[in-house]
Amino acid sequence: MRIDLLTKEYPPEIYGGAGVHVAELVRALRISLEVQVRCFGAPRNEADVTAYAVPAELAGANGALATLGVDLQIAQDTAGADVVHSHTWYANEAGRLSQQLHGIPHVVTAHSLEPLRPWKAEQLGGGYRISSEIEKNAFESADAVIAVSAGMRADILRCYPDIDPARVHVVHNGIDCEAWRPTQDAAVLERWGIDPNRPAVVFVGRITRQKGLPYLLKAVAALPAEVQIILCAGAPDTPEIMAEVHSLVVALQESRDGVIWIEEHLPRHDLCAVLTASTVFVCPSVYEPLGIVNLEAMACGIPVVGTATGGIPEVVDHEKTGWLVPIDQVMDGTGTPVNPAKFVTDLSAALRHAVSDPATAKTMGAAARTRAIEHFSWASIAAQTKAVYDSVTA
Repeated sequence: MRIDLLTKEYPPEIYGGAGVHVAELVRALRISLEVQVRCFGAPRNEADVTAYAVPAELAGANGALATLGVDLQIAQDTAGADVVHSHTWYANEAGRLSQQLHGIPHVVTAHSLEPLRPWKAEQLGGGYRISSEIEKNAFESADAVIAVSAGMRADILRCYPDIDPARVHVVHNGIDCEAWRPTQDAAVLERWGIDPNRPAVVFVGRITRQKGLPYLLKAVAALPAEVQIILCAGAPDTPEIMAEVHSLVVALQESRDGVIWIEEHLPRHDLCAVLTASTVFVCPSVYEPLGIVNLEAMACGIPVVGTATGGIPEVVDHEKTGWLVPIDQVMDGTGTPVNPAKFVTDLSAALRHAVSDPATAKTMGAAARTRAIEHFSWASIAAQTKAVYDSVTA
């Protein structure tokens, strides 16, 4: 069976959880299947990986139009595949066109949903209407849709009620617990000014509305002075969200020490060292289908304080591997808390509780790693994904 896996992100050009998912899934699937990767960007050296550039005629065009220019090239080349499997709206149209042009079953993995990310209009302008239409058409016509959590499955069926529920399968994200593991490296900590003898709260994620970083920056202001705040945050969606975060970080740095902002993308070894040195990981997202970053932190042996939204409650076992922060959200697709001040207060309280009892945090961190190993292995995720492929080719 030949699978053509279609994706915008693929190593070394990865900036989010979908890219991590694709890279690990491909490696696991190739143990038993032929997998051709078709991705965006610069040429890759890896065998069976083809990268596609934006056509010169669309250079500088709206991001949605540039994406379609790549998708058309990919769809032309998928002839002969047994299944095309697209990831994110960027590649969804390539999958749908392959399905129509070549008669190939199309599987979609939903890492997020455009109707639940209306702030993307800040980034894409009118292109957001195009990306939304691409996703809707692809999901409704796909032979199978994979949701990365049960919460995501419910969102898919709510946003796209014309989809037959029998075609929507839940296959969680996974984690390589050999690659992501507790790592001691004093040199990495020294480079970034992290004191291993002080408690620390660490955040890892892109600077985008869905990650809830502004809420976190307000919540940590009330933590004890000895607590370090480590922000591994970059790749802003827009200048506006970057300016907002920058302003909040500067204000925080003026009011306390130990506020460390790492904007560059850290190599895995370095990030493992930073996570291992921290007391607790925080995921303040207002929209999170699952959250690979939570699994990465758990695999490194630290507990997670996460928002009780989307797929996060399927990863974090409350008061066993971390703490879930309740949130009531406006039902307009933005995920905005009904009471932002209460959410900030509750988030701050959960973080204060975590850093105030390092022994309990350490015990919960060990339990978090065990949970990651037992429930989220890539071998299991690959087997479940292959079962979906088998269902659409039977």
